[in-house]
Amino acid sequence: MMSKTYAVAQPTRAEIDALPGAALLEFGTGWCGHCRATDAPLAAAFEQHPDVAHLRVEDGSGRALGRSFRVKLWPTLIFLQDGQEVARLVRPLDSREIGQALSLIDV
Repeated sequence: MMSKTYAVAQPTRAEIDALPGAALLEFGTGWCGHCRATDAPLAAAFEQHPDVAHLRVEDGSGRALGRSFRVKLWPTLIFLQDGQEVARLVRPLDSREIGQALSLIDV
């Protein structure tokens, strides 16, 4: 299920690594133009994958979770299966590309 807002409170890396099943971890901020541009393609891709968990995490300087995933640009989408990274997209604007990555984890 697609999340609408970026969470300021962040899960720990251990909590992310322990996630069961399919999950999309998204790093960005609400004020980022690139992040807002990804909203529509991401929503379109989620229509075909409504059962994938979506964790939208606010990122920035000094944020440990983003640094642990080596996030450098927003938005960065990390596709996880049982807490393990399967795919990554940076600044995606194509719902098909996002959908293909979702298909890798939504089995």
